[in-house]
Amino acid sequence: MTRAAAGSPETYAREQDIKNTQKMREILAQLPRFCRRYFRGIEPTTSSRTRLAYAYDLRIFFTFLQENNPALSTTQISDFPVSLLNKIGKEDIEEYLEYLTYYERDGQVCTNDDRGKARKLSAVRSLFKYFFAAEVIDRDVAALVPMPKRHEKPIIRLDGDEVGTLLQQVEKGTALTKSQLKFHDKTKVRDVALLTTLLGTGIRVSECVGLDLNDVNFKDHGLRVHRKGGYDAIVYFGDEVEEALREYLSLRREILPLEGHENALFLSIQNRRITVRAVEKLVKKYASLVTSLKKITPHKLRSTYGTSLYKATGDIYLVADVLGHKDVNTTRRHYAAIGEDRRKKAADAVRLREDK
Repeated sequence: MTRAAAGSPETYAREQDIKNTQKMREILAQLPRFCRRYFRGIEPTTSSRTRLAYAYDLRIFFTFLQENNPALSTTQISDFPVSLLNKIGKEDIEEYLEYLTYYERDGQVCTNDDRGKARKLSAVRSLFKYFFAAEVIDRDVAALVPMPKRHEKPIIRLDGDEVGTLLQQVEKGTALTKSQLKFHDKTKVRDVALLTTLLGTGIRVSECVGLDLNDVNFKDHGLRVHRKGGYDAIVYFGDEVEEALREYLSLRREILPLEGHENALFLSIQNRRITVRAVEKLVKKYASLVTSLKKITPHKLRSTYGTSLYKATGDIYLVADVLGHKDVNTTRRHYAAIGEDRRKKAADAVRLREDK
């Protein structure tokens, strides 16, 4: 059975694509008209989420040009000609990166660290690369601007005892406030299943909220998830995840979801598909009871799983595959520190002489 045949759309992923497309059309009206060709050109190789992010970032770039180039100040951004790209120099893009450090927009202060600058430069690079390859412009000047050096952040994750404490709090709720306890009995079984699934499989929060009932296969111990790159994959789970999901599903079958949410696995109190934002708040609520020093998000639960899997197997390729990383170097960068710890242990693992 295909995802489309199950009842609602190609479900959550399809719904998100539609929303992203609607937002995209709004942003495109504020960009130079030639950008429409660019976004049509990259559509086959990018997700709607990526294209939307690029559109937002390019809007900042062209707004910067309009505000800082007297020759463009009286021209609507939508009227910028594609020939403008030939007039932009390396120094203009470098000034743009400097501008991104701190600027104000609509009364709001905006700042970017090296990661933010790198992401925004990626959008500009992609635009120039496309039109240069299409022989519309004479040179790809954006390729001459080096990416800001990204300083890898230490992996923030829950330790083994913290994971146990977190799940215990979800089950018992002993540290919750009186107002929080009012909803605890209604949601604790769902919350245990949801957090156990995140911690026991390493799937992304968007993949988790996108799960449908027919995506759970207890026979094969597998979850069918819609990956970030737009493809479906099977992620396998263990006994703890199975137990938590079975208990939740026994209650889930008694719930009458709102129309359009019948197939959703995890439901909100309003009987709608639970949202990413709701899961983020859920994780924050329970994680704050376990540690005040770490800012734990759903992505940090993913890091917790990845760390545990790497420590248990030492197989970086397996971790990359399970987490859905297309490039193993991404995984290696994230878990390099753990690999370093393993290598340090090797120093004392081999004895050259027997103890006297």
